[in-house]
Amino acid sequence: MAMVALPSPLRLAWFFVLQLKRLAVASLALALSACATAQAPAPAVRAAAVAPASGPKVMVSAANPLAVEAGLNVLRQGGSAVDAAVAVQAVLGLVEPQSSGLGGGGFLTYYDAKTKKVIAYNGRETAPAGATADMFLDAAGKPLSYPDAVTSGKATGVPGAVAMLSMAQARHGKLAWKDLFGDAERLADQGFVVSPRLAGMISAPFPQTGTTDAKAYFTKPGGQRYQAGDMLKNAAYAATVRKIATEGPKALLEGELAQAIVAKAAQDPRPGTLTLTDLKTYKPKVGDAVCRPYRVYVVCVPDAPSSGVALLEALGILSNTDIAARGPTDPQAWFLFTQASRLMYADRDRYFGDPDFTPVPVEGLLEPAYVAERAKLIGDVAGPAPAPGKPRGAGKLAPDATQEPGGTSHFVIVDAAGNAVSMTTTVESIFGTGRMVGGFFLNNQLTDFSWSPKNTDGTQAANAVAPGKRPRSSMAPTIILDRDGKFYAALGSPGGNSILAYNLKALVAVLDWKMPMQEAFNLPNLIARGDNMASEPARFAPGVVEALAAKGVTFKGSGGEGSGLHGVIMTPQGLQGGADERREGVAKGF
Repeated sequence: MAMVALPSPLRLAWFFVLQLKRLAVASLALALSACATAQAPAPAVRAAAVAPASGPKVMVSAANPLAVEAGLNVLRQGGSAVDAAVAVQAVLGLVEPQSSGLGGGGFLTYYDAKTKKVIAYNGRETAPAGATADMFLDAAGKPLSYPDAVTSGKATGVPGAVAMLSMAQARHGKLAWKDLFGDAERLADQGFVVSPRLAGMISAPFPQTGTTDAKAYFTKPGGQRYQAGDMLKNAAYAATVRKIATEGPKALLEGELAQAIVAKAAQDPRPGTLTLTDLKTYKPKVGDAVCRPYRVYVVCVPDAPSSGVALLEALGILSNTDIAARGPTDPQAWFLFTQASRLMYADRDRYFGDPDFTPVPVEGLLEPAYVAERAKLIGDVAGPAPAPGKPRGAGKLAPDATQEPGGTSHFVIVDAAGNAVSMTTTVESIFGTGRMVGGFFLNNQLTDFSWSPKNTDGTQAANAVAPGKRPRSSMAPTIILDRDGKFYAALGSPGGNSILAYNLKALVAVLDWKMPMQEAFNLPNLIARGDNMASEPARFAPGVVEALAAKGVTFKGSGGEGSGLHGVIMTPQGLQGGADERREGVAKGF
């Protein structure tokens, strides 16, 4: 089922004629640069993906340079994109433990260059068999305080990232699994330089930084907290990755480490119910990605409990507007973006959860007639928060009370064969629960469930807690194909509930406004969810913020956790990467 109709061959023909005329005029080169600040978007000189000419043929974009180098080292040895992903994740869990790790989960979207298929891997954590719908309510039936919930033993689900990567690597890897952890082991044993971002998290007053384990790990022998530039060693992490290299995911899900995870989650305060059986029976999932056309492209995302389908819905809504004819300095473009975002979040918040427990109306949400009706709700000014729609297949569900704080990372890898990985990975909020085992933090992913499971009339939230259930996630690692089914781009971001807004901004900038990946990421973030609208006013072109305010769009704050967009795009000159300047990542290739 198509979300939008592709342009006619005649329109495409005229499109490319116009591009050739523009490229033929050499004097326009400087004007194209200036075009980025005009209301009309710059010409689409990359409308179709072609084989790289002279530029990079492989690339890694991730949130820490040490992780990027680990991925590139694997690619230099002839490894695949998934091989490199294992190495990148292992290093990120060490050098960026506030965001992801061996004790967390994630979603991985994979493009197979040979078959032109996009496959989605689901490594989302699961709730233990002993989980209950009211586990995040206090004795009076009220939701627990944030600090109590996120540091509790109740918050930890069965970690899935390593098992998911093992499944993907068994199918798409070229190197031996045991050879993918060398950089992580070396950096853990010999030490790595604490980055400014990690140092800031260590010294920040998060609930997790006050735990016994976090204090012990992040305090130097003299009693001072580690600071940027200090060398931090983690012998326990080195031992853990050696064990994973030898035993695979069983190293975490069975045996001594599994026993330690269960014991740590069972500690006070608010002990959890995680058992060895919960860990041993964990299985990652794999299936076809959900793909829909947008303009002359095809956008692919994981299925629920990822929120990728909501991202596709937002693109469908925007396809019914003239946002593509505008540009990043046009206030109306951002107004349309704001309203489409609010409609997207209204539906996502009501209908998304684990489809194994509560049906998610994917087909109904993406029907062209439905998204067209949603688009008609966009008026001339921002009104009250939109209500969720009633897509085909939607049941009667309670309003959601999911908080989903962010502690997440994203990376993209393209290998020499043209295969690509887009992976979003997380331990939930900053440093997970703040409880450590084997040199890594345990996730607090179960706080991604709705803390209030039911309405007073008994209707249940789609994302209510249940045994064995996977919590809803905003993570939406995205891969974009050209009209021939070839890889065109991949991107994604961390950011908790704001992930969808970050990804949507980047997709509009790259696909509609034809901006280079890095320039797209540099645009202001704008998160519009219900009556809450947040942004980065200083990043907008002059006059945009004032014009939005006149339409009822006023900003309060920046939206919580900042974006960490990372991506790669194919150009006629080769691969081009982008890494969000709001974090510490880089994009490198060869």
